[in-house]
Amino acid sequence: MQSLYVEGNTFLHRLSPGLKLGGLVVFSIAVFLSDSLVFLGVLLAFAAGLYFSLPMRPRQAFARLVPIGAAILLVGGFNLIFSPWQVAAVSVLRLSALMFLAAAITAATPVPAFIDTVTRFAMPLERAGLLKAADIGLAVGLVIRFVPDILQRYHAIRDAHRARGIRFRPSGAIVPLIILTLRDADSIADAIDARGIRGGQEKRKTK
Repeated sequence: MQSLYVEGNTFLHRLSPGLKLGGLVVFSIAVFLSDSLVFLGVLLAFAAGLYFSLPMRPRQAFARLVPIGAAILLVGGFNLIFSPWQVAAVSVLRLSALMFLAAAITAATPVPAFIDTVTRFAMPLERAGLLKAADIGLAVGLVIRFVPDILQRYHAIRDAHRARGIRFRPSGAIVPLIILTLRDADSIADAIDARGIRGGQEKRKTK
C-alpha cells in the first residue's frame, strides 16, 4: 500500500494530530457559516498556502488534487446552470478551501497518528455503548491508505487500455476498479480478523 503522507518538518508537520483535526473541524464550520466571497477567498488562500508549503513537487501536489478538483468543478457547473453565479462561486470556494486544508493535513500526518487520534476522540461514544472506538480509527486509517491505491489502479487500467490501442473512457474503468478494490478490501478484512484486531476484546472475553 502507498501512503498520502509526505515526510517533512514544516509547521503543519510539527502540530499534534489532535490539533490539526480540531482545526479542520473549526475551519469547516467557518467555511459553511459564511457566504462572503471575500472571506471564503481568504480561507481558500490560507488553505492553499498551507498545502503548497509542504515538501512536494508541483506536479505531485497538483496530481493529488485532480480527482476531487474535477468533482468540485462539476458541482460548480451544475450550480451555475440552476443558480446565480454567486451561489456557484460560494460552493466552489467552500469545497476548494476544504479540499486544500484536508489534503494538507492528510499529507502532513502519518496514518498511525490519524488512527490513534480518531480512536481517542471516539472513546466517549464507546463508553456510551454507541460504537467501538478502535474500529472507527481503523476504518479512517484504511480509507486514507486506500485512496492512493485506488488512484494507482485507475492509472494502471488507463495505461492498459492505451497499450492495447483501445480508446480509454473513464466510465469503462469503473467496473474493474470496483472489482479490484473489493477484492483487496476482502483480503484486508481477512487479515484483520486473522490477527484479532477487529473485535479482539469480545474474543478475549469469551475465552
